Amino acid sequence: MKSVKKVIFVVILVSLSIGLLIIGNGYDNYQEALKNMPLEKKIEEIEKKPNYAKLNEVPQTYLNAVIAVEDHRYYEHKGIDLIAIGRALWNDIKAMKFVEGGSTITQQLAKNIYFTQEKKLTRKIAEIFMAFKLEANYSKDKILEWYLNTSYFGDGYQTIKEACEGYFKKELKEMTDYECILLAGISNAPSVYSPTVNPELAKKRQKQVMDKMIEYGYLTEKEAREIREQQ
Repeated sequence: MKSVKKVIFVVILVSLSIGLLIIGNGYDNYQEALKNMPLEKKIEEIEKKPNYAKLNEVPQTYLNAVIAVEDHRYYEHKGIDLIAIGRALWNDIKAMKFVEGGSTITQQLAKNIYFTQEKKLTRKIAEIFMAFKLEANYSKDKILEWYLNTSYFGDGYQTIKEACEGYFKKELKEMTDYECILLAGISNAPSVYSPTVNPELAKKRQKQVMDKMIEYGYLTEKEAREIREQQ
């Protein structure tokens, strides 16, 4: 019995040591990123983009769609969503590989502007530290605005304004609800859901977004049916 307890103790100790090492490496990566480019300078760089869009230029339907499908507790959390992280961790354990990250919009912004898409725990930890810094210094609306201007929408479009003009040949304010919801689903996997690459998959993704909007109270079933008929 004593030997079993010793083994358990050693396993716990090793696990804690590995965890602390990963957190430490992630924090070092976060600090290195800020050393190379302070957050204030990075924000200035983003806002100088030629196709930068202010949040008040973006249709509310689009904003609702993004929040519903990407991070429905966005205006409630402080940078990370522990519930989403727990769910993602459970799904990763079941799959025995890194299949889901549980990232918030703030974490995605941190990844977009500082880190790679590489699925590594140290990168994830660095992303979390950066998300905390963003939330501590800026408003939710500004973070959301920067997210829309640093996301990739496929076909070479690096901002929401570029994507709207490229896919629909329209200004942002001219987008229909149908187009808003279609566009909101693309940035999750642009190479898969781009309407010019996979129009059928783009529509399936649009339905997933619409279902989330219904689930979280942004649309009624009747409104969703009417939007589907806009095409």
